[in-house]
Amino acid sequence: MMKTLKTIFLSLLMLPAVLAQGQNPYVNTVPYLTAGLVKPVEITHANDDRLFIVEKDGRIRIVENDTLKVTPFLDINQRVLSTASEQGLLGLAFDPEYVANGYFFVNYTDNNGHTVISRFSVDPANPDQALPNSEVIFLTVIQPYNNHNAGDIDFGPDGYLYIPLGDGGSANDPQNRSQNKKEMLGKVLRIDVRHGDQYLIPPDNPFIGDTSWLPEIWSA
Repeated sequence: MMKTLKTIFLSLLMLPAVLAQGQNPYVNTVPYLTAGLVKPVEITHANDDRLFIVEKDGRIRIVENDTLKVTPFLDINQRVLSTASEQGLLGLAFDPEYVANGYFFVNYTDNNGHTVISRFSVDPANPDQALPNSEVIFLTVIQPYNNHNAGDIDFGPDGYLYIPLGDGGSANDPQNRSQNKKEMLGKVLRIDVRHGDQYLIPPDNPFIGDTSWLPEIWSA
């Protein structure tokens, strides 16, 4: 299944080159699931045969052997604000040591409208069930508006967690948050989440030692 997804992805990457050569490509799409999901926004995996699908309203679902499991892997709907089109449970990243520690991280909009980056644990007795009460919040970013939240999170090959954030919303970044070196909004953050229940700043983040920048910022 993973090999098939990779093949489809690589084929899509090749499309611009094919078009540039004047060829007429034919791409057929085949529905993978036709029922059961509500507002899916991301699909990822934990280096096994399962697919994990993030639903905007606050649930993570599992697909295994081409079948959608009825019980969500995680359901935090009551903690998630998803009324605006760019709010909700938006990102999921499994810890590089997930097999050993059972940790995964999410990005969601809380009931105050702010971005939360937090960690959950899988149930040691059931690999298809996370523990909703295991949440550890690592970072909360105040969102001034209900759009431009971004949402993706990923671990890099360096083991650090990368967090892209939108500019905070409205139109044209009216408060110039993306240009503000002391704002997390409109930046890519990089943090170290491998040391207990609080994050550390990676020692090679580019603005370490420059007090005019937030140290969490990786790219602006």
